[in-house]
Amino acid sequence: MEEKRFPVTHSDEEWRKLLTPEQYDILRGHGTERPGTCALNYEKPSGTFSCAGCGQELFASKKKFESGTGWPSFNDPVAGAVETTSDRSYGMVRTEVHCSRCGSHLGHVFEDGPPPTHLRYCINGVAMNFKPE
Repeated sequence: MEEKRFPVTHSDEEWRKLLTPEQYDILRGHGTERPGTCALNYEKPSGTFSCAGCGQELFASKKKFESGTGWPSFNDPVAGAVETTSDRSYGMVRTEVHCSRCGSHLGHVFEDGPPPTHLRYCINGVAMNFKPE
């Protein structure tokens, strides 16, 4: 199967220069930050969360909610900003969320969120930047 080409691409060496080691591990290596460790989990002002890899807007702060999981959670992304794939790592099946512009791993989406979508986009804070309005 052919690998998807994203609008923003970089070599592995370029990604390592653009990202911090922790960002690289999560965005490019499909890692996960420890729960409760990222300040973006507690960010409350109005604004926008964007991909730390390419700057694409991902989530509006008005779609953020407290899930109690230790990661920033949202119930709806910006239209067209994310894509999903099946993740069968660690002996389970989950739905991985990645940036539609650069393909960076952001987190996972679950079907236990609040109305109206009933989705919980559980996103690594290190995978995003926050810009207040």
